[in-house]
Amino acid sequence: GDRLVSVGDKGHILISDDGAKSWTQVDAPTRTTLTSVFFITDKIGCAVGHDALILKTYDGGNSWDKIYSDIEAESPLLDVWFGDENLGFAIGAYGLALKTTDGGESWESVVISEEGWHLNDMERSETGKIYVAAEAGNFYRSDDGGDEWVRVETPYKGSFMGVLPLEGDSLLLYGLRGHLFWSGDAGVSWKKIETGTQALLMDAVKCDDGRVVVVGMGGAMLESDAGLSEFTLIQRPDRIGLSAVLSLSDGTLVAFGERGVKLLK
Repeated sequence: GDRLVSVGDKGHILISDDGAKSWTQVDAPTRTTLTSVFFITDKIGCAVGHDALILKTYDGGNSWDKIYSDIEAESPLLDVWFGDENLGFAIGAYGLALKTTDGGESWESVVISEEGWHLNDMERSETGKIYVAAEAGNFYRSDDGGDEWVRVETPYKGSFMGVLPLEGDSLLLYGLRGHLFWSGDAGVSWKKIETGTQALLMDAVKCDDGRVVVVGMGGAMLESDAGLSEFTLIQRPDRIGLSAVLSLSDGTLVAFGERGVKLLK
Protein backbone atom coordinates (compact mmCIF):
# COMPACT_ATOMS: atom_id res chain seq x y z
CA GLY A 1 0.00 0.00 0.00
CA ASP A 2 1.08 3.59 0.69
CA ARG A 3 2.74 2.85 4.04
CA LEU A 4 6.50 3.30 4.35
CA VAL A 5 8.52 1.19 6.78
CA SER A 6 12.11 1.99 7.73
CA VAL A 7 14.52 0.01 9.93
CA GLY A 8 17.88 0.93 11.38
CA ASP A 9 20.23 1.25 14.35
CA LYS A 10 19.39 -0.19 17.77
CA GLY A 11 16.30 -2.00 16.53
CA HIS A 12 14.49 1.14 15.42
CA ILE A 13 11.44 0.55 13.23
CA LEU A 14 9.57 3.59 11.93
CA ILE A 15 6.35 3.78 9.90
CA SER A 16 4.85 6.60 7.85
CA ASP A 17 1.38 6.83 6.34
CA ASP A 18 1.67 10.34 4.88
CA GLY A 19 4.41 10.08 2.28
CA ALA A 20 7.35 10.33 4.71
CA LYS A 21 6.25 13.69 6.12
CA SER A 22 5.93 12.22 9.62
CA TRP A 23 7.06 9.00 11.26
CA THR A 24 6.00 6.89 14.23
CA GLN A 25 8.31 4.49 16.04
CA VAL A 26 6.82 1.08 16.77
CA ASP A 27 7.91 -1.44 19.38
CA ALA A 28 10.48 -3.99 18.27
CA PRO A 29 11.58 -7.15 20.10
CA THR A 30 15.27 -6.24 19.76
CA ARG A 31 17.87 -3.51 20.17
CA THR A 32 20.05 -5.11 17.51
CA THR A 33 20.85 -3.06 14.41
CA LEU A 34 18.42 -3.81 11.58
CA THR A 35 19.73 -3.55 8.03
CA SER A 36 16.91 -4.33 5.59
CA VAL A 37 13.16 -4.81 5.34
CA PHE A 38 10.99 -6.43 2.65
CA PHE A 39 7.22 -6.68 2.37
CA ILE A 40 5.65 -9.71 0.71
CA THR A 41 2.13 -8.24 0.86
CA ASP A 42 0.76 -5.03 2.34
CA LYS A 43 0.54 -6.81 5.71
CA ILE A 44 3.28 -9.46 5.76
CA GLY A 45 6.95 -8.47 5.86
CA CYS A 46 10.36 -9.40 7.25
CA ALA A 47 13.29 -7.40 8.58
CA VAL A 48 16.84 -8.64 9.13
CA GLY A 49 19.89 -7.43 11.00
CA HIS A 50 22.93 -8.21 13.10
CA ASP A 51 23.18 -11.50 15.04
CA ALA A 52 21.59 -13.16 11.98
CA LEU A 53 18.30 -11.79 13.29
CA ILE A 54 15.02 -12.10 11.36
CA LEU A 55 11.79 -10.39 12.40
CA LYS A 56 8.33 -10.82 10.86
CA THR A 57 5.17 -8.71 10.86
CA TYR A 58 1.64 -9.77 9.99
CA ASP A 59 -0.04 -6.37 10.38
CA GLY A 60 1.83 -4.01 8.09
CA GLY A 61 4.63 -3.23 10.53
CA ASN A 62 2.64 -2.30 13.62
CA SER A 63 4.03 -5.25 15.58
CA TRP A 64 6.94 -7.66 15.03
CA ASP A 65 7.94 -11.15 16.15
CA LYS A 66 11.43 -12.60 16.32
CA ILE A 67 11.44 -15.71 14.12
CA TYR A 68 15.17 -16.48 13.80
CA SER A 69 18.49 -15.54 15.39
CA ASP A 70 21.99 -17.01 15.54
CA ILE A 71 24.28 -14.89 17.74
CA GLU A 72 27.05 -17.48 17.66
CA ALA A 73 27.33 -17.18 13.87
CA GLU A 74 28.73 -13.65 14.37
CA SER A 75 27.45 -12.75 10.90
CA PRO A 76 25.03 -9.89 10.29
CA LEU A 77 22.29 -10.34 7.75
CA LEU A 78 22.34 -7.49 5.22
CA ASP A 79 19.32 -8.10 3.00
CA VAL A 80 16.09 -10.07 2.81
CA TRP A 81 13.96 -10.92 -0.22
CA PHE A 82 10.81 -12.97 -0.82
CA GLY A 83 9.50 -14.29 -4.12
CA ASP A 84 6.09 -15.10 -2.63
CA GLU A 85 4.58 -15.74 0.79
CA ASN A 86 6.58 -18.97 1.17
CA LEU A 87 9.92 -18.64 -0.66
CA GLY A 88 12.43 -16.24 0.83
CA PHE A 89 16.16 -15.61 1.28
CA ALA A 90 18.18 -13.73 3.88
CA ILE A 91 21.81 -12.97 3.00
CA GLY A 92 24.73 -11.36 4.76
CA ALA A 93 28.37 -11.28 5.77
CA TYR A 94 30.90 -14.06 5.21
CA GLY A 95 28.67 -15.78 2.67
CA LEU A 96 25.81 -16.30 5.12
CA ALA A 97 22.70 -17.27 3.14
CA LEU A 98 19.45 -18.64 4.54
CA LYS A 99 16.43 -19.94 2.64
CA THR A 100 12.85 -20.54 3.71
CA THR A 101 10.09 -22.33 1.82
CA ASP A 102 7.43 -21.93 4.50
CA GLY A 103 7.24 -18.18 4.96
CA GLY A 104 9.95 -18.03 7.59
CA GLU A 105 8.74 -20.76 9.93
CA SER A 106 12.05 -22.54 9.28
CA TRP A 107 15.34 -21.55 7.64
CA GLU A 108 18.13 -23.63 6.11
CA SER A 109 21.66 -22.63 5.12
CA VAL A 110 22.37 -22.50 1.39
CA VAL A 111 25.52 -21.72 -0.60
CA ILE A 112 25.58 -18.73 -2.92
CA SER A 113 29.24 -17.74 -2.48
CA GLU A 114 31.52 -20.72 -1.94
CA GLU A 115 34.37 -18.34 -1.01
CA GLY A 116 32.37 -16.72 1.79
CA TRP A 117 32.19 -13.21 0.36
CA HIS A 118 29.84 -10.69 1.95
CA LEU A 119 26.47 -10.79 0.19
CA ASN A 120 25.05 -7.28 0.15
CA ASP A 121 21.90 -7.09 -1.96
CA MET A 122 19.40 -9.47 -3.60
CA GLU A 123 16.94 -8.46 -6.33
CA ARG A 124 14.81 -10.21 -8.97
CA SER A 125 14.48 -9.11 -12.59
CA GLU A 126 11.20 -8.96 -14.50
CA THR A 127 12.38 -12.06 -16.41
CA GLY A 128 12.64 -14.03 -13.17
CA LYS A 129 16.41 -14.02 -12.71
CA ILE A 130 17.63 -13.42 -9.15
CA TYR A 131 20.80 -11.37 -8.64
CA VAL A 132 23.11 -10.96 -5.65
CA ALA A 133 25.64 -8.13 -5.42
CA ALA A 134 28.65 -9.02 -3.28
CA GLU A 135 32.07 -7.84 -2.17
CA ALA A 136 35.39 -8.13 -4.05
CA GLY A 137 33.82 -7.75 -7.49
CA ASN A 138 31.56 -10.75 -7.08
CA PHE A 139 28.11 -10.97 -8.63
CA TYR A 140 25.83 -14.00 -8.59
CA ARG A 141 22.78 -15.01 -10.62
CA SER A 142 20.13 -17.69 -10.36
CA ASP A 143 17.99 -18.60 -13.36
CA ASP A 144 15.80 -21.14 -11.53
CA GLY A 145 14.30 -19.28 -8.59
CA GLY A 146 17.30 -19.63 -6.29
CA ASP A 147 17.97 -23.38 -6.48
CA GLU A 148 21.29 -23.00 -8.32
CA TRP A 149 23.68 -20.04 -8.39
CA VAL A 150 26.43 -19.07 -10.82
CA ARG A 151 29.18 -16.51 -10.38
CA VAL A 152 29.05 -13.84 -13.09
CA GLU A 153 32.29 -12.20 -14.24
CA THR A 154 32.46 -8.43 -13.68
CA PRO A 155 35.00 -5.79 -14.81
CA TYR A 156 35.75 -4.54 -11.28
CA LYS A 157 37.32 -6.20 -8.25
CA GLY A 158 35.93 -3.83 -5.63
CA SER A 159 32.79 -4.47 -3.65
CA PHE A 160 29.32 -4.05 -5.13
CA MET A 161 26.70 -2.74 -2.72
CA GLY A 162 23.63 -3.22 -4.88
CA VAL A 163 21.99 -4.20 -8.14
CA LEU A 164 18.98 -2.56 -9.82
CA PRO A 165 17.13 -4.71 -12.37
CA LEU A 166 15.69 -2.68 -15.24
CA GLU A 167 13.67 -3.77 -18.30
CA GLY A 168 14.16 -7.34 -19.46
CA ASP A 169 17.65 -8.59 -18.62
CA SER A 170 19.21 -5.13 -18.29
CA LEU A 171 20.55 -4.01 -14.91
CA LEU A 172 22.77 -1.57 -13.04
CA LEU A 173 25.48 -2.74 -10.66
CA TYR A 174 27.10 -0.24 -8.28
CA GLY A 175 29.45 0.03 -5.32
CA LEU A 176 32.86 1.23 -4.17
CA ARG A 177 34.61 4.37 -5.42
CA GLY A 178 31.71 5.54 -7.56
CA HIS A 179 31.76 2.47 -9.80
CA LEU A 180 28.58 2.00 -11.83
CA PHE A 181 28.09 -0.58 -14.58
CA TRP A 182 25.25 -1.34 -16.99
CA SER A 183 24.50 -4.71 -18.54
CA GLY A 184 21.80 -5.46 -21.10
CA ASP A 185 22.20 -9.24 -20.97
CA ALA A 186 22.07 -10.26 -17.29
CA GLY A 187 25.80 -9.75 -16.81
CA VAL A 188 27.22 -11.43 -19.91
CA SER A 189 28.72 -8.09 -21.01
CA TRP A 190 29.22 -4.79 -19.21
CA LYS A 191 29.48 -1.07 -19.92
CA LYS A 192 31.12 1.26 -17.42
CA ILE A 193 29.20 4.45 -16.69
CA GLU A 194 31.19 7.56 -15.75
CA THR A 195 29.89 9.00 -12.49
CA GLY A 196 32.28 11.82 -11.67
CA THR A 197 32.59 10.68 -8.07
CA GLN A 198 34.58 8.25 -5.98
CA ALA A 199 31.93 8.06 -3.28
CA LEU A 200 30.61 4.70 -2.17
CA LEU A 201 27.31 4.13 -4.02
CA MET A 202 24.75 2.49 -1.73
CA ASP A 203 21.31 2.27 -3.36
CA ALA A 204 19.38 3.00 -6.55
CA VAL A 205 15.77 3.35 -7.62
CA LYS A 206 13.93 3.61 -10.93
CA CYS A 207 11.30 6.36 -10.93
CA ASP A 208 7.93 6.22 -12.68
CA ASP A 209 9.15 8.68 -15.33
CA GLY A 210 12.01 6.37 -16.33
CA ARG A 211 14.82 8.17 -14.48
CA VAL A 212 17.20 6.26 -12.27
CA VAL A 213 18.57 7.84 -9.09
CA VAL A 214 21.63 6.45 -7.30
CA VAL A 215 22.65 7.65 -3.82
CA GLY A 216 25.79 7.21 -1.77
CA MET A 217 28.14 8.50 0.86
CA GLY A 218 29.31 12.10 1.14
CA GLY A 219 26.04 13.45 -0.25
CA ALA A 220 26.62 11.97 -3.70
CA MET A 221 23.51 11.56 -5.84
CA LEU A 222 23.43 10.50 -9.49
CA GLU A 223 20.45 11.11 -11.74
CA SER A 224 19.97 9.67 -15.23
CA ASP A 225 17.93 10.84 -18.16
CA ALA A 226 14.94 8.68 -19.09
CA GLY A 227 17.01 6.73 -21.59
CA LEU A 228 19.80 5.92 -19.12
CA SER A 229 22.31 7.25 -21.65
CA GLU A 230 23.91 9.65 -19.19
CA PHE A 231 24.11 10.18 -15.43
CA THR A 232 24.54 13.59 -13.83
CA LEU A 233 26.27 13.98 -10.47
CA ILE A 234 24.34 16.10 -7.98
CA GLN A 235 26.65 16.77 -5.05
CA ARG A 236 24.52 17.62 -2.06
CA PRO A 237 26.08 20.52 -0.09
CA ASP A 238 25.25 18.95 3.28
CA ARG A 239 27.53 15.97 2.44
CA ILE A 240 25.23 13.66 4.38
CA GLY A 241 25.73 9.99 3.55
CA LEU A 242 22.66 8.33 2.04
CA SER A 243 22.21 4.57 2.28
CA ALA A 244 18.76 4.00 0.74
CA VAL A 245 16.32 5.74 -1.61
CA LEU A 246 12.81 5.16 -2.88
CA SER A 247 10.49 7.01 -5.25
CA LEU A 248 6.89 7.94 -4.46
CA SER A 249 4.14 8.09 -7.07
CA ASP A 250 4.25 11.92 -7.16
CA GLY A 251 7.94 11.90 -8.04
CA THR A 252 9.19 12.72 -4.56
CA LEU A 253 12.36 10.90 -3.57
CA VAL A 254 12.70 9.65 -0.01
CA ALA A 255 16.32 9.15 1.05
CA PHE A 256 17.55 7.51 4.26
CA GLY A 257 20.97 7.92 5.81
CA GLU A 258 23.22 9.33 8.46
CA ARG A 259 20.75 11.96 9.68
CA GLY A 260 17.46 10.15 9.23
CA VAL A 261 15.03 10.78 6.39
CA LYS A 262 15.31 13.39 3.64
CA LEU A 263 12.58 14.34 1.15
CA LEU A 264 14.15 15.19 -2.20
CA LYS A 265 12.63 16.39 -5.46
